[in-house]
Amino acid sequence: MSRTKPAAAGGWLAGWGWDLLLGSIAAFYAAMAPYTKVEESFNVQAMHDILYHTYHIEKYDHLEFPGVVPRTFIGAFVISILSSPAAFIMRFFHVPKFYSLLTVRLLLGCVTLMSLRLLRVQVKKKFGHHVEAFFAILTAIQFHLLFYSTRPLPNIFALVLVNLAYSFWFKGNNLRTLQALIVAAVIFRCDMILLLGPIGLALLLAGLTVLVDSIMWRRILWPEFEVLWFNSVLNRSSEWGVGALLDRRIVPYMLPVFLFVVLYSKLPHKELRFIIGSIPMLNVSASLAASRLYNNRKKAGWNLLYIFMLGAFLVSLGYSAVTFMASYNNYPGGYALKALHEADSSVKEKIVHIDAFTAMSGVSRFCENEYPWRYSKEEDIPIEEFQTRNFTYLLNEHRSISGYKCLFAVDGFSRAKLQPKIPPLSLVKEPKVFAHGNMRDPDIFSLNWPGCP
Repeated sequence: MSRTKPAAAGGWLAGWGWDLLLGSIAAFYAAMAPYTKVEESFNVQAMHDILYHTYHIEKYDHLEFPGVVPRTFIGAFVISILSSPAAFIMRFFHVPKFYSLLTVRLLLGCVTLMSLRLLRVQVKKKFGHHVEAFFAILTAIQFHLLFYSTRPLPNIFALVLVNLAYSFWFKGNNLRTLQALIVAAVIFRCDMILLLGPIGLALLLAGLTVLVDSIMWRRILWPEFEVLWFNSVLNRSSEWGVGALLDRRIVPYMLPVFLFVVLYSKLPHKELRFIIGSIPMLNVSASLAASRLYNNRKKAGWNLLYIFMLGAFLVSLGYSAVTFMASYNNYPGGYALKALHEADSSVKEKIVHIDAFTAMSGVSRFCENEYPWRYSKEEDIPIEEFQTRNFTYLLNEHRSISGYKCLFAVDGFSRAKLQPKIPPLSLVKEPKVFAHGNMRDPDIFSLNWPGCP
């Protein structure tokens, strides 16, 4: 009995160790940068309303602030249902809603990373455990995939299905591959058609080569599958020489994904989140190259490439650290509202007006407290009109507003600056959100405020 327990523990760690690593990094990002921005606002507010307003749809945020275009509630419903037991317990014990925000984000991260696990398992089966290990390492030292994995963007809901499609594709289940991509395109991101089209075309051409080459070779045959079997399963490619770093086994998978990136690059509005579905497949390709460098690291010439690869890993890790610090300071609205709550603990009713910039830089319904706090996001109020309104506090991008005194400011990321010392890169922060108090309310100025720069 004493021998089986360590073996079982080792087996669990071998099966889930990479997931534990990636999950820990994603959870760290979520905990350290918990607030959300305008791109995530629809799904964040939808999950809040589903959890806290349930069937009272007339109270839902989207009816007051519908946004430019409507979005589906399906992703928000799924995550809200899964997180509802934890949210119910927190409501019962009057835990601040902020922790429900962390809950839904961490749950979304679990769903995203589970789809990534399914892909990783297929990578291991198809290309070996070395490629699997490098796939996990590359994912860990890159910033954006894990940082975005907990963020309720339509692109991330679609990414879950794209990862699932990739795993089916590696498994050889073409029908399931297309079904997963169709669901992603129809429900979450219609631009996934740009990925569905090239992959569908690649699968169609694979069927064509089976038809033509089976006739010519006089047996049922898919030539590229036999190449894969020869190189991967039989491991006999060394008999005929080692090819370039781009492994030919990944080329049929990479070409459609590369075409997806090219097609998307033709659109005028470009953001990384739009092509985030290509990153897992690009990482598989890079993992194959990294595995080949590792296996040949003791050979002349290859050892230099291997050292260069390790250096590139360190550069990627450093870039991730810098980007994380910039992102950490990119939610001044959320930090400003939190600081305001902490500064005023009186039971007197308070009305806070949140302007558009503050709302877009970290504030959501999850950040709001219960009575005596009340909130307004009324738009298009001229700055000179605030002095005639009965707001207790303003969270605003303007430093000075008539009728109000600036109480404190919250810095936000502005830019990165090179400097001739260690570290060579520094982050420049500037005041982004200003908290103002109504000068007609003497209770405000009995509190200790740091003031504005």
